[in-house]
Amino acid sequence: MSLIQKYNIPGPRYTSYPTVPFWNEKDFRTINWVQSYQKSFSESNQKEGISLYIHLPFCESLCTFCACHKHITKRHEVEDSYIDTVLKEWNLYLDLVLEKPIIKEIHLGGGTPTFFNTQNLTRLVKSILKLADIHPNYEFSFEGHPGNTTKNHLEALYKLGFRRVSFGIQDYNETVQKAINRKQTFNQVKQVTEWSREIGYTSISHDIIFGLPFQKLQDIEYTISKTKELLPDRIAFYSYAHVPWVKGVGQRGFNESDLPQDKEKRMLYQKGKQWLEEVGYIEIGMDHFALKTDNLYAATETNTLHRNFMGYTANKTQLMIGLGMSAISDSWYAFAQNEKSVKAYIEQINKGKLAIFRGHILNNEDLILRQHILNIMCHFKTEWQTPSLKIKGLKLHLKKLNELIKDELVILKENSLIVPDHARAYVRNVCMAFDAHLQRKKPDTQVFSKTI
Repeated sequence: MSLIQKYNIPGPRYTSYPTVPFWNEKDFRTINWVQSYQKSFSESNQKEGISLYIHLPFCESLCTFCACHKHITKRHEVEDSYIDTVLKEWNLYLDLVLEKPIIKEIHLGGGTPTFFNTQNLTRLVKSILKLADIHPNYEFSFEGHPGNTTKNHLEALYKLGFRRVSFGIQDYNETVQKAINRKQTFNQVKQVTEWSREIGYTSISHDIIFGLPFQKLQDIEYTISKTKELLPDRIAFYSYAHVPWVKGVGQRGFNESDLPQDKEKRMLYQKGKQWLEEVGYIEIGMDHFALKTDNLYAATETNTLHRNFMGYTANKTQLMIGLGMSAISDSWYAFAQNEKSVKAYIEQINKGKLAIFRGHILNNEDLILRQHILNIMCHFKTEWQTPSLKIKGLKLHLKKLNELIKDELVILKENSLIVPDHARAYVRNVCMAFDAHLQRKKPDTQVFSKTI
């Protein structure tokens, strides 16, 4: 059996720990979240500022590879009421604290943020910033669809302080694009990338996915060769997460047999990584690559790389507030997720209540294991000699690493471990050994995508 076959099992992506399926929703109350938010705000606002993730869920068409929470509509009149609601939610959060927030990071995600017109995006961001101060080292970013991002979008957001933009490319092959219902030409991508550079964006990112239906090795080679022509500052090169059993996910536009499997899929990654590195990209964390001129690379050199629900960031903050339908907030001590439908979200906010429908309060064990998993995901190493990182039941966790150690995917030392460069593709499997919730109660049904 190959290592790929052995370790390609369902497992979390670890944008959080505990992962969402293991949240203790039964004992969670909104008041618990409010108290946790207030505590984190008082500890971190003046010291490092806060982050905002704003979920803009609307898309005009359904991409069948996408597992995000979205709302499909061509009716743009929904923009106004949705933004009104997000601003009401922001004011609810402001009413819970005494001092003015200092915003270090804003990320507009979705959905398709560029579904919204420039006037509404400007109104949203200006209204939020009017009630806050901006951190000296702020970073504002947004996700753009190459098919509908206009020069006006880029100019308007640049004027508001945005300097990072991420474009979802996925693959340039027309057969693959048709299967995932995500059609855009290289010329469209070239145009928005060049506009971004002309306007002054300092970090441009392209998302490329391997493991998509009908995708072959020559498709990855072609996509990366075209990417080389544009040389974006960052690349998110990640595995397609096939989770059609999740309610609301539209991954039904193709059959399982249309997907590259095991060895074939791994080859897409290995060759893709090789081609990206030949161009000059450095692998950062899991599935991310950056040029040495990008601040994500600098964060790896200074051990300041962080991972949260928005992915990898060079601008860590203890507190991240999620605004909008389905958005997840993180105070470090607790997680809280908003209602997952636009209607339910708007109804709750209009009642003057936070739209939270579930969450989790981290206990002491959660906090320690969370840090270890973050260390592994961001730095490919962790240690347990520091008093705050000492693990109860350490022997049990280390026992779960035995097979990985035998297969030379982990180097275990007396008080630490390292994931060697050649084993980075198996980092999720390493983290699973430290996942106490997963070890105690593996799900009865499949809830995670494959690790590789």
